[in-house]
Amino acid sequence: MDLFVQTDAATLSPVALFLQADWVVKFVMLGLLLASIWTWTIIFTFLFRLKNARKSIDKFEREFRKAEDIDAFHRMRGDSDIAVARVFSAGVTEWRRSTKGRAIDREGTRERLGTAMATAVANEVDQLSGRLNILATIGSVAPFVGLFGTVWGIMRSFTAIAGEQSSSLAVVAPGIAEALFATAIGLFAAIPAVIAYNRFSHGIDRVEARLNRFADGFHNTLSRQLETGA
Repeated sequence: MDLFVQTDAATLSPVALFLQADWVVKFVMLGLLLASIWTWTIIFTFLFRLKNARKSIDKFEREFRKAEDIDAFHRMRGDSDIAVARVFSAGVTEWRRSTKGRAIDREGTRERLGTAMATAVANEVDQLSGRLNILATIGSVAPFVGLFGTVWGIMRSFTAIAGEQSSSLAVVAPGIAEALFATAIGLFAAIPAVIAYNRFSHGIDRVEARLNRFADGFHNTLSRQLETGA
């Protein structure tokens, strides 16, 4: 009796459940495992990306506040490969274009400056949030893919009942076990994806807010220069 229990328990290991599963359920399990690996890859990538974005904004703003000459600062940091530097460069570029003539349209210049930097912020946010939609897709689809594997496994159990003409646990347990295992893998892929999507969406919103605050402050600085004479 003890030998039977130990053998039966061994068949419930994840590897054994996968090996004894139908090929359709195996395909579902493999797809969900790949989705889980992809999810965690994106999660670690986003953690690194958001951390770097926040640190680069902090450093750039500190240096910008200390700068006494905007043109000199632009020559020094305008080509930096960071989001806030590109927003800054968009403002400086538009400022130079709008003020190079003798007659300066102050209201038009302000409007174009705001548009140029707002567009730069939007572009940076789009670039920063790349692949975030994959987390949303995995979080919403993975449970249903796992459910499909579950339904298929239960169908196999009913087929086994009909073939063996018996409803004993020994007949239905393998199919039900692999079915529930497919559901578990689906949840294992979906839950981190949903949590990460919500967390990273909040993080991107904060970065966007900081970029907008920098753009607004720089816009005000240039507007004051318009008032005193460009």
